[in-house]
Amino acid sequence: MSVRIDETDRKILAELQRDASQSLDDIAKNVGSSKTPVWNRIRKLKEAGVIGQQTVMLDAEALGFEACFFVLIRTSEHDAEWQARFLKALKDRPEVQEAHRLAGDIDYILKVRVKNARAYDVFYQALISEVRVHNVTALLSMEEIKSTVVLPL
Repeated sequence: MSVRIDETDRKILAELQRDASQSLDDIAKNVGSSKTPVWNRIRKLKEAGVIGQQTVMLDAEALGFEACFFVLIRTSEHDAEWQARFLKALKDRPEVQEAHRLAGDIDYILKVRVKNARAYDVFYQALISEVRVHNVTALLSMEEIKSTVVLPL
């Protein structure tokens, strides 16, 4: 389904990105509209797939997940069976927050959030026991400088 996004839609989306828990009344007030038209627009944006899953953002460090690794994976395997096993292995592991297939020398990059280096090793050992990879490089993030899911509307 294709949907046209106008300035009011952009304002609504910006408000939802800022704080999706705010009331419909507050969103309407902040975008200069009334409640019913804003509700209808949000419903249409959801139906069109512009607005996806709504969730809450947790503080990883406050919950004890102090280590963030970026894992670079090179593989010599590219057949469908290997890819299916690899994708299943990634989806089955909650430590993997993001996974991207890349162009260039590296085939995949993963963002893995764990409690510490020992927990990363447990993750790593489990992953390589399920799928064969040619080379794995793990980079420990020393400091998160910026992290956002907000799109520049």
